[in-house]
Amino acid sequence: MTAPERELIDDCVHCGFCLPHCPTYVSWGEEMDSPRGRIDLMRAVRTGASPMTPTVVAHFDRCLGCMACVTACPSGVRYDILIEETRAMVEKTYRRGLYDRLHRALIFSLFPYPRRLKALVALMLVYTWTGLRWLMRHTIVKLLPRRLREMEELQPRVTPHQLFATLPERTPARGEKRMTVALVAGCVQRVFYPGVNEATIRVLSAEGCEVLVPRDQGCCGALSMHAGREHESLEFARELMGKFEKAEAIVINAAGCGSHLKDYGRLLKTGEAKAFSAKVRDVNEFLAALPPRAERKRLDLRIAMHDACHLQHAQRIVAQPRELLSAIPGVTLLEIPDAGQCCGSAGIYNLVQPESADQIGARKVDNVLSTKPDLLASANPGCTLQIQKILRERGQRLPAAHPIEILDASISGRSGVDDR
Repeated sequence: MTAPERELIDDCVHCGFCLPHCPTYVSWGEEMDSPRGRIDLMRAVRTGASPMTPTVVAHFDRCLGCMACVTACPSGVRYDILIEETRAMVEKTYRRGLYDRLHRALIFSLFPYPRRLKALVALMLVYTWTGLRWLMRHTIVKLLPRRLREMEELQPRVTPHQLFATLPERTPARGEKRMTVALVAGCVQRVFYPGVNEATIRVLSAEGCEVLVPRDQGCCGALSMHAGREHESLEFARELMGKFEKAEAIVINAAGCGSHLKDYGRLLKTGEAKAFSAKVRDVNEFLAALPPRAERKRLDLRIAMHDACHLQHAQRIVAQPRELLSAIPGVTLLEIPDAGQCCGSAGIYNLVQPESADQIGARKVDNVLSTKPDLLASANPGCTLQIQKILRERGQRLPAAHPIEILDASISGRSGVDDR
């Protein structure tokens, strides 16, 4: 990937509509940490007016890639493509410091690989059950660099189910079959939140869909692409596409992954990739378009609806999860103030920019708690990890569940939702 296209850069007319929607500009009020400021830097780098200095790279790194500016822009500036191409250029032309390189290498040697994450879960179980976690948190963890502390603090609750959970390759439709769909299992979602995939399969089956889960599917490449690791991301994409052949639709339940899967056609520029992307549907999007068949039973819950950035800004999916949850008897759906602002997770952002992520996440948690909910609905695993971490730091607890888990609880008739 070369420098960002001049035409896309020149689409920006510097109107400033993006400024109040940009989390980092809201945090600091710095022009170079706003979308239009970063576009100015992209233009300067592209024309040679500015070298790729540590200061310039820092401004690009501090962008969450949340795409709130994309939905706010009246000129249709494709900032999402611009920051993606810029980060790829940074990774190819700029040599980061040793600690930064090692930290990013650790992240990308682990998170895109479900089997390695399973091994991590095993270690985390030992770490937790032996009391070592309590001891480490009260001694050594406090002395670690901020980035490494953040990785430890984001650790979710671990159970044996996460270690041993498997998904059936084929689940038949209940009743008359309407169609066959394939499920993308994801990486972090598959390992740390296996209940989301299990609930997805149950709901799709109850709604008359045969569900296929291709074996040995790996990472979709979203994390890598959003961090500028273009070659690695496209290799993941090609490998994943080879696992999906027969389904009429390809369903995904993680917002960041879904956004990336729908972009395969643009990124790979092949007929196969375009056909693949055309089949991809977020599970909320898919079910909202499918006339309901299974009975929804009552759940008396006040639910705060958290919109993941890659669901609302990238995929423009906002109404669908609300339609699904509002159709459940007894549910009161609560709108979070300033819902268009990111929670600070943003792929690996909270691992490489922890101070900024926590500042942004604190605003999100304040807004969530202001609604006084019983439950938080969150359709992206990174968002859930980030919000739950900040709640724990405050000594507060708010159960969270994916919208598909809430729908599954209603269809199955359970009195409550398995929270995280």
